[in-house]
Amino acid sequence: MDFGLTEEQKMVQDMARNFAEKEIKPYIEQDEENHYYRREILTKMGELGLLGWSIPEEYGGNGMGWMEAVTALYEIAKVHTSWRLSISGNCWGPAMTINEWGTEEQKQKYIPGLVSGEYVGSFAITEANSGSDVGSMKCFAKDKGDHWEINGSKMWISGGHTSDVGLLYAVTEEGGGPRGISCFIIDYNNTPGVTRIPIHTKVGMWPAPTSELVFENAIVPKENLLGPLNKGFQICMWMLNNTRMGCATGAAALSAAALEGSVNYANERIQFGKPIGKFQMIQQQIAEMKLEDDAAKYLVYRAAWLKENKLPSQQETSMAKLFACQAAVHAANMAMKIYGSYGYSTEYPCGRWLRDAKHFETLEGTSNIHMGIIAGIELGYQPNR
Repeated sequence: MDFGLTEEQKMVQDMARNFAEKEIKPYIEQDEENHYYRREILTKMGELGLLGWSIPEEYGGNGMGWMEAVTALYEIAKVHTSWRLSISGNCWGPAMTINEWGTEEQKQKYIPGLVSGEYVGSFAITEANSGSDVGSMKCFAKDKGDHWEINGSKMWISGGHTSDVGLLYAVTEEGGGPRGISCFIIDYNNTPGVTRIPIHTKVGMWPAPTSELVFENAIVPKENLLGPLNKGFQICMWMLNNTRMGCATGAAALSAAALEGSVNYANERIQFGKPIGKFQMIQQQIAEMKLEDDAAKYLVYRAAWLKENKLPSQQETSMAKLFACQAAVHAANMAMKIYGSYGYSTEYPCGRWLRDAKHFETLEGTSNIHMGIIAGIELGYQPNR
């Protein structure tokens, strides 16, 4: 596997980096302080083709795949990791899943708006009492003949109250467990019976909206069932194997941001008459961060390469996600130490790095879940899909 970038990929990298520096970076402090989500940034991402990875061009895709996607997302997340959620929420979640499992009518109706940024996308799996155990969800969709009637709630849904189009996973066969779940496409702007409640009590990721969704006799058209009835668990696992690349890439990028910031600060901060980077303990911290940062990045690129070549990648995706999460948390913690008292000040990004890094250990599969996936495949208890 050669991870050297082609000229086209370098152009994608430069475009994404310039976009993040121009459109995201100037507003970071303001948006963090106000917990503010800038809808217009998503629109601009769509205009530049940053939401159309691995999507056929006939539905608005950009004609490029996983390697270019990871390269672009890395540059965006390195500036502010909250904005990496837009690619998962629009492209690797709903758009890619509809393209894989949807009817031609569903593809034409929903995918172009998701990849252009006209729609804000989302996917709803987690419930208050159903997190890692997806098969225990209670949100129920009842067949009413000419429509589906949905009752229940979802928690911690990224983009939930800002979403126009999203995927909802709900029970369609009581007592069926994973074999009784189905997937639905929800048009949130035209679905009666849905209440969306913003969640403001988060430790980090403040400009990235998170929500509780409540369904009370919500009416969903029969044609909005995505894929076969009661195959939602299979669809969900397929989708997560894609969206987890967003977590892995975002975590690796955050690790890189903390490393870069620490190196710059260690060369600028003078103590005892010389830069603190000259002291061996600081060098040890920098060396540890560098080792983990490079390893995380290469694991991410390996998983992307496997996906690009349509090879089994579930284990490698979990490895990338798990290790990059660990690298991000460690790098953010080390940065806080290297910056000293200034690291504890909101004048520097160390606090944001640490707050944002911790969410990766939970989102889209806890670290324990990914340990189980990696070990289960290695032990031969499950296939590597």
